[in-house]
Formats: sequence, C-alpha cells, structure tokens
Amino acid sequence: MPRAMWSGVIGFGMVSIPIKLFAATENRNVSFHQLHSVCKTRIKEVRWCPTCDREVPWEEVEKGFEYTKGEYVSVQDEDLKKLPIASKDTIDVSAFCSIEEIDPIYFEKHYYLEPEKTGQRPFNLFIQSLVDKGMLAIASITLRTKERLCALRPVGSHLVLSTLLYPDELRIDPAEKFIEHQVTKQELDMAVNLIALMEEDFEPGKYEDRYRAALMELIDAKLVGHPVRQQRSRAAQGEVVDLLEALKKSVSSVKSVDKRSAAKKEENIVPLKGGKKATASSKVAAKSAAKVQKTSGIGRLPKKRTNSAPKKTTKSRTKTKSRQRSA
Repeated sequence: MPRAMWSGVIGFGMVSIPIKLFAATENRNVSFHQLHSVCKTRIKEVRWCPTCDREVPWEEVEKGFEYTKGEYVSVQDEDLKKLPIASKDTIDVSAFCSIEEIDPIYFEKHYYLEPEKTGQRPFNLFIQSLVDKGMLAIASITLRTKERLCALRPVGSHLVLSTLLYPDELRIDPAEKFIEHQVTKQELDMAVNLIALMEEDFEPGKYEDRYRAALMELIDAKLVGHPVRQQRSRAAQGEVVDLLEALKKSVSSVKSVDKRSAAKKEENIVPLKGGKKATASSKVAAKSAAKVQKTSGIGRLPKKRTNSAPKKTTKSRTKTKSRQRSA
C-alpha cells in the first residue's frame, strides 16, 4: 500500500468526509547520474557558501525571497505554518461545473483519494452525486505549504483530485478566439477527409514509450559489450510547397496503410465451398491429413478395375462374324 502524502477532510456543504491523498501518477523516465569522464566517478554536488568558504549542512539552510537584486528576506517554516489558509487540512469545495468547461491546459498534477473507514458512506454518496450530474467539484487544497486550486472528478471507480493552474500561470489565453486564415474549400475538405480517415477511439494500451525502450536496449547492449543497433528514423520532411498536394499524399498514405492492415488480416483466410472460410492453419492441416491418407492407404477410395485385354472395336467384331458365316 503506498504511503499517503496528505490527510484531511473534504468539506462538502455541511458534510465532512475524512480522506487520504495518494499520488496517481509516477515518472518512469530513465534517470542518469553525472560522472567524471576521466575516472568514471559519480560527481558530488555540495551546498557551498562563497562568503564563509565552506560546505553548508541542511540544518543551516533556510528559505529566502529576493525582493531586490542580491537582497533577501528570510522565511522560516514556522512563518509558513502560521499563514491563514483554510485549506491546510480541508479540501474546501466551492463550486461544481461540467468537465467540458475546463480546458485541459489548466490540469497540472493528479492524485487519488481514499476514504477513512468512518467516511466510506459519505464518500460513496459524493462520487455517485458527481456521476449522476456529470459534473466535477472545484476546490482548494494546500500541498507543501502552497495552496492550489483543484478539481475533484470521478475516474472509473476512483475519485481523482487534479491540481489546476491559475490563469496567470498560463502563457497563452485559452479564451482567445481562433483567427480564420484564408484556405480554399478543396484544401479544407481534404483536411477534414484526412481527419475522418484517421479517426479512432483512444486506447492508452496501444501506445508505449519507444524512447525509454530504445534507451534501455542501448544500455543493455553496452553492458554485454554488443554493438548498438542503429534504428532507422523517418526522413525529415522538407518544406511543404503545395498544401493541397501534401494533403492528397497524406490521404493516399493513410488509405494504403489501411489496405495493408486489412490484407494482413485476410491473408490467412482461404474460401471454401458453401460460403465458409478456413484459415491457413486449417488449410495446412487439411493438406497434411491428405498426405497421411495417401501414404497410409487409410480412407483411400478403391481404384476401378480395368480388363487387361483391350476392348474389341466394332470393325473387329464384324470381321469375326463374317469368318463364322464363311466357315
């Protein structure tokens, strides 16, 4: 069981739901250490004070805010704990809205909530209410001495808390309207057709971290001393001169890929009588069974008996009759 990183209550009107907060995602990136290229020793980073000319231990480190160049004001942990923030121990729900109203650019990090034993019933009631209304809750939570705006939403059988960015933390304005640029109707129709051809349901399991897999393969090859296998990369596309021509080539490429995938699915299917189909494996099995029958003689049809003497023709029969009469 993972360790809870925060515990408190969800304030839902006059209802308090005791919960625990857990990280819902994890970083699976491959990490590296810095080595000295001469002796391959790991480099040690130290906290160094240039004024005292010595290494500074953690117990002598404190936070400081630079209010002007080179001038700082010290802030202690006790000062942060005394801040008048209502969401230090409570996820304070302030409003409800539909998920379509929040652009994904506002979502930052994700956590999941689990109720304490005494809060299971109101916790289930809260999730069911959100599911029935198709809405999420807007709330505030204080994580690591910083208050964050957040959204509570049901995801499968879990209640997920997603921290939200404030508007001044965005570098673009999501509400800014799109300025339509001049394109021809033929180009627009071709682009819409390309999107329609590539439309499919999102299946997360279909995608993998190809960079991490290639990186681990490189590391394994270096460990056993094998040469690193070169991967063929896509050729960089040059400047698009004719947009319509590029769209046509894209549509043709997607169609050819679809045809190849369809042909691959059907390559192991051969037609049989009566409209039935048999796979290539059954065809091979049938051939091998026929071969066994031919060699063993079991199940073979008997050959038709043929007379050793050749059949008499009409001319030979007439000659015989005339000889008998003359005799």
